[in-house]
Amino acid sequence: MKPLRIPPTLVDREIAGKVARHTRPGAERVAETLTWGADEHLVIACAAAFWLLSRGGSDRLRMCGTHLLAVSVATSVLPHALKYIFNQRRPDRLTVIGHLHGIPVSGRPNDAFPSGHAMHMGALAGAASALPLPYRAATWIASIGLSFTRIVVLAHWTSDVVAGYLGGFLVERIFRRWTGYGRGRCGHG
Repeated sequence: MKPLRIPPTLVDREIAGKVARHTRPGAERVAETLTWGADEHLVIACAAAFWLLSRGGSDRLRMCGTHLLAVSVATSVLPHALKYIFNQRRPDRLTVIGHLHGIPVSGRPNDAFPSGHAMHMGALAGAASALPLPYRAATWIASIGLSFTRIVVLAHWTSDVVAGYLGGFLVERIFRRWTGYGRGRCGHG
């Protein structure tokens, strides 16, 4: 038994109910496909590939690669650890009409808090602050969009996604002290 039970808020329930009633199959299929973009396996694979490629670059680029890989691994492990502490039922199990349009059942039933996908995206958004503006803005938009797919497929409550995103952002900022990331733009110099 997990020690801390977190009930969804009234706002969480209202949003999940609206999603269940109003999201159409086409939008669900798109969200279900896009949500894989924030999956921990893909995030770690991309970070590892970037880390390998960065080994042949400048000191700053190698530091960026190390930072992104370290943060990706940390934000893959942390949500699993937190899900051993927190017990929260996923909305696709609690929303009576959750499967009205074909929304799939996701993950373990009591592993809603926090959203690991959103944690990866929050960390990515934090790291993007060291990128030039066009890349930074694109990363922020993509990270928020990918995080919201977790709400559309009813895998998480809105509060799970917000907590995961902010948690990932915080993890990325903490790792900066260790890696030295953010003291200059990646890839320049």
